[in-house]
Amino acid sequence: MKIGILGAGNIGSTLAERLSTAGHKVSIANSRDPKTVDPAALSTGATAVWAADVPAGADVVIVSIGFGQIPAVATLVSQAPAGATIIDTSNYFPHRDGRIEAIENGQVESLWVQEHFQRPVVKAWNAITTRSFDDKASRPGSPGRIALPVAADDDTQRATAMALVDETGFDAFDAGVLADSWRQQPGTPAYTTDLTIDQLPAALAKADARRSPRRRDLMMEIIADRIEAEGELDHDRLITMVRALF
Repeated sequence: MKIGILGAGNIGSTLAERLSTAGHKVSIANSRDPKTVDPAALSTGATAVWAADVPAGADVVIVSIGFGQIPAVATLVSQAPAGATIIDTSNYFPHRDGRIEAIENGQVESLWVQEHFQRPVVKAWNAITTRSFDDKASRPGSPGRIALPVAADDDTQRATAMALVDETGFDAFDAGVLADSWRQQPGTPAYTTDLTIDQLPAALAKADARRSPRRRDLMMEIIADRIEAEGELDHDRLITMVRALF
């Protein structure tokens, strides 16, 4: 498939590497000159392009940018072919993205994204830390393989995204429709807890829509406090701590 990635940060760059390795024709862009894209993202065959060129002829467009930047790329994403699958990897953090009243009032994050794009959206690759995404990919059937939830309203597009998740080294779990994707947002038991395909369904079911924003903010406060007191946290300890919170 022809895959365009908007966003060359940690997740976007790793996606470019993995999906190129899987045999897809991948282009990736940041908000600047293509020459500024990290060479590591291009190490397995992806091509750095201008952001305006990412949607052209794409079968899949992956948007991997800060949540607050979504409105700025909406017009660009709308230029993707009518049949393209649009995948959103973003998460809302008000301390970083600014307060968004619709989200604060309970709108599901990816439904807000979908409203801006005016296109069907798939939610994927949002519920894992950068470090785990980089270091914990494994082959299908590997013991303890991490599973990632994938939500969408269109069955075919969800299936496309699930196949890509598998190709990046993780079991894909069908998390249902986009309206239920709040169950994989920050502050829920499925978010950045590195669960297996057997553990993930219970975590998604346990999510509490009313409490998750408060738990998201509490999680960030606790992590910041630990870092201030102890310096950079060991990543496995971080995952254990987040699991304990939920």
